This record gives sequence, C-alpha cells and structure tokens, in this order.
Amino acid sequence: MTSFWSLWIIILTSITLIGITWILLGNRKLGAKKEDQATDHVYDGIEEYDNPLPVWWFYMFVITIVWAVGYLIVYPGMGNYPGLIGWTQIAQYEERVGAAEERHRAMYDRYLAMPIEEIADDPVVRRMGMRMFGNDCAQCHGADARGGYGFPNLTDDDWIYGGEPEQIETTITQGRQAAMPAWGSVIGDQGVEQVTAYLLELNHRNPDAELAKAGQGVFQTYCAVCHGPDAKGNIALGAPNLTNGIWLYGGSESEIAHSIRAGRNGVMPSFKDTLGPEKIHILAAYVYGLRNSAQN
Repeated sequence: MTSFWSLWIIILTSITLIGITWILLGNRKLGAKKEDQATDHVYDGIEEYDNPLPVWWFYMFVITIVWAVGYLIVYPGMGNYPGLIGWTQIAQYEERVGAAEERHRAMYDRYLAMPIEEIADDPVVRRMGMRMFGNDCAQCHGADARGGYGFPNLTDDDWIYGGEPEQIETTITQGRQAAMPAWGSVIGDQGVEQVTAYLLELNHRNPDAELAKAGQGVFQTYCAVCHGPDAKGNIALGAPNLTNGIWLYGGSESEIAHSIRAGRNGVMPSFKDTLGPEKIHILAAYVYGLRNSAQN
C-alpha cells in the first residue's frame, strides 16, 4: 500500500473522531436539568424523557475516543507509513516472513538437496506442497489438480512440456507460453475443415474419409513441424499429442476447428520470484506425486 492510501485512512479516521467527539459533547446535558424531564414525544403510550447520559457512560465514550487518538498516532494508517514508534504493516509482515524462513531454512535446504522422486511421498513435503498448490496453482488447475478448459490436468500421464521431475520443476520456475498460431487465414475454411477431419480420424471418430485424406496432406505441410508427422506432439515445443483423445480446449469437432482457425495462446506464469528454488522444489515434488495418488 502506498503512502497516499495510508494518509487517506488517517484523514478519514481523524474526521470521524472529530465528528464523534462533536456529537458526544453536543448532546451532553449539563447544568440544573433535572432527571425524568418529559418531552412532548409519545409513541404508543410510551413517553420519551430528555435525560442526560449517566456520567460513567459519558466518560466511557471519552476513554474510547482518547484510546482511538492514541492508537492512530502510534499505528497510523496501513501499508508502509510509519507511526510514532516506527511500526509499519509491511515491515512487520517482512519481519515475520523472514523469521519463519529462517526457522525453516534447515528443512528447506535438506529437501532441496534431495531428488524430487525421493521426497514426493514424504508426508511433510506433501502437506507443504498441497498448501503451496492451493495458494498458487488451484486457481487455474483446480483444487483437485484436474484442470479445466484451457488448463491441463496434472493427475494424468499427458504432459505438454514433459512430466519428469526436472521438467515439472522447470515449468514452475520459468513458466510457459503457448504459441499455437492461427491457421484460418493461411489454409482457409476448407483447410480447417480438412485438418479437423484428419484429427478426428486419428482419434477413431469416423469423419468423412475424403476430408480426412485431404487433411492429412494439409497437416503434414503446416502442422507436422510442431506436432510431428505422427501428430504425437513435441515436448520441446510444448506441442500436445493430438492422437490420445485429451484436448486442452475441448475435443468436439467445432472446438478443434476453432483451435486450428484462431490459434491458442495460454500462459503458465513463472514462480521463480514468488516462491524461490526451495519451495519450487517442494511444489514440483507434490505435483509429481499427484499422478501416483490419483492412480492409487
């Protein structure tokens, strides 16, 4: 939070305190006013009295206002705006995070030095990895890691960029940028229809045979360079296998055609700066272990 918002909160709080004080003093009844002095206000036979606040009640209000002013001076606003004692919200957060990191440093270093395969089934690693996954990955891949439209399932054996421990760790560290070009303007609607039919045939979906045969030629000309001549994909390029019935953006005829026509540009963010190597190592071990747990 910037200093502007801290000052904004201080100003609003100060105005509120001044207003509350004014209301309290303005409604305080002093002098010789007697108790049980009736007003002319009557509701359903209940008559309103104009009595002053009890003294103890009034001073409780005063104490809370004084306390609020003192608190505002010592802990003004939020974010990084220091108070009378130099406290800031951000400094306290960083101090506590640093203390926690230092407290767990030996454990992190020990796991970082161990192979991912070895720690994937460690109960402590799995608990830590599950929390990290819930905080950083579940928004896209789902709480059960089974993905969704445009987000890969992490519990099966289909990995666009490879499912070996080092490949998973690299994906989390560096992130991934999909680059499926749009072919609609290159091969035209007829070419899109033909390639779609060819892919359906590869997945045993019985499309029009003539279209599929023509689509094979178009595929070899434009698509095989990434997906391979057998359409089984290329991990180095992040080109998915198109023969196994697993479709990141849907496997219906219309959805396949749309992917060919318009292209796809999914993004997997990099967590290098937010998690660090030791936490990425633990998270990679958790993700690596998801397949075994799902199969069991």
